[in-house]
Amino acid sequence: MTRLQTIALAAGLAGMLAAAASPQARADEQQGLVDKARITLESFANDKRMGPFREQLKKARGVFVVPQLLKAGFIIGGSGGSGVLLGRDSKAGDWTQPAFYTMGAGSVGFQIGAEAAEVVLLMMTEKGLNAVLSTNMKLGADASIAAGPLGAGVAAGTTTNLSADILAFSRSKGLFAGASLEGAVIANRDTWNESYYGRPVTATDIIIRRNVSNPGTNGLRDILARAAGT
Repeated sequence: MTRLQTIALAAGLAGMLAAAASPQARADEQQGLVDKARITLESFANDKRMGPFREQLKKARGVFVVPQLLKAGFIIGGSGGSGVLLGRDSKAGDWTQPAFYTMGAGSVGFQIGAEAAEVVLLMMTEKGLNAVLSTNMKLGADASIAAGPLGAGVAAGTTTNLSADILAFSRSKGLFAGASLEGAVIANRDTWNESYYGRPVTATDIIIRRNVSNPGTNGLRDILARAAGT
């Protein structure tokens, strides 16, 4: 069996197992992702080195959290992970329910030797948020992206970065860095949205129309509200 056939077989088996999983098992997986996103955001927001992150979060129109972006060089030389997107009402200031997504990238700027990273993207403009709300979007093509500023006193000197539609922050092996995610693809997971909210919904239904809710998101939304000072 060739290497490509082995990969295809593994992918097929993974799909079959996912399809066979019980609704409760799928719901537990989705809630687990929401809980991990909460932990990631809380850690980012509480770290004294992340003052610029907190400042930019106060201005952000949306936030996309990938608690674990895995480096998969042993398969395709790329990376991937699942994440959640939340938007913020520009008038009321409160955060929406999360919509589920995947992220895949051909190359990610992890710390040397790292095999996984936590990634948080801040959507600073309506264009950035709307691009992610589309069915599939490519960072850098559908919306401009820049590494978020890090460290004390750097925010004022990074006007080029701060004019981007999306700012990227990451942490791997305990070290923070501006993530290099140019070319990464973000795709929505409507099947997960449907399972988590109990009926067919799109990311636009969740983020813009705001016509669904799940009490399991309260902790995540509370952390965002506190971190953003809303």
